[in-house]
Amino acid sequence: MALILTFLGKGGIARTKIAIAAAKLLASQGKRVLLAGLAEPALSILLGTPIGSEPQEIAPNLQAVQFQASVLLESNWEQLKKLEAQYLRTPIFKNVFGQELVALPGMDSALALNAIREYDATGKYDAIVYDGTGDSSALRTLGLPESLSWYVRRFRQLFVNSDLGKTIAESPLVQPLISTFFNINWTADNFAQPTNQVNNLLDNGRAALSDPKRVAAFLVTTQDPIEVASARYLWGSAQQIGLTVGGVLLVSSDVGANLSEEFVPLPVSVIPDLSTDNWQTLIDALPNFEAQAVQAPKPIEIDTQNRQVRLFLPGFDKKQVKLTQYGPEVTVEAGDQRRNISLPPALNGRPVAGAKFQNNYLIISF
Repeated sequence: MALILTFLGKGGIARTKIAIAAAKLLASQGKRVLLAGLAEPALSILLGTPIGSEPQEIAPNLQAVQFQASVLLESNWEQLKKLEAQYLRTPIFKNVFGQELVALPGMDSALALNAIREYDATGKYDAIVYDGTGDSSALRTLGLPESLSWYVRRFRQLFVNSDLGKTIAESPLVQPLISTFFNINWTADNFAQPTNQVNNLLDNGRAALSDPKRVAAFLVTTQDPIEVASARYLWGSAQQIGLTVGGVLLVSSDVGANLSEEFVPLPVSVIPDLSTDNWQTLIDALPNFEAQAVQAPKPIEIDTQNRQVRLFLPGFDKKQVKLTQYGPEVTVEAGDQRRNISLPPALNGRPVAGAKFQNNYLIISF
């Protein structure tokens, strides 16, 4: 399993240069590294070599790849057609070809996330450095396992409890009728298998995202007040999806620059002016990513003994945080991010007794 490292905040060339330097640093430490970026020219230009849709070695221990949405979409479509053929006697997608599909907005990010998962699963890499968009949409993509898991969990239970769900489960006649009229190979195993596969994928994704040894992000900013505010917002938003932010990379030609107060308790590393092509100067300024990620505040802590849930939500004030409890889970809304918290058995079903926002923490009592 690889360490997946990404960067949030300041856009453009700065973040891409830092991603390249981070990949070079990890590779110099003997780690097998994959540097992955979107299908844009910056990565190839900065590396001085064309980067394609398949990993290629650009230095010892270092490979690079660009996620091209059309290529990834075609590959995933073929997998979908194989899956469909297992469960439908007359597949409906067989005459639709991946080469003619057009990627819709948002698809590229989801396809990139799946590609990262697949590269991680190969076991070929110790670290994957992802140069994504670094904004709120990137966070929504990284949070997909958590979001989709909630939809599967919630709507599956609603269906099971519905009259239709009970009828299908209990009637010896309905299942054969469905098989006959809809050309479905209906067996309990057939439907349990893909559902379990999806649940396992989502559970693995959620577990990886919550483990700073597996997935971590670092903020990139300058001293510009607007960029600092944006970085703080992304910090809080990252906590909402359960992503650990390990530190701050302050891009400045002033080695004495300091933003510690704005990002307490995260360590702030000053990165020299990126206008130079001296990679070693940039590499030397980078922090120990793995050590900082492990020491960073956890996005969520659940204390069953004291019946408390603590969420670390920096970058927000109490007016921007909303807490609701409509079902078996608790929903926390901060900024433009919403999170459904699955409670352990000791707290599940208990009503919220109180909540307070203190020192960047939302503390919920049951």
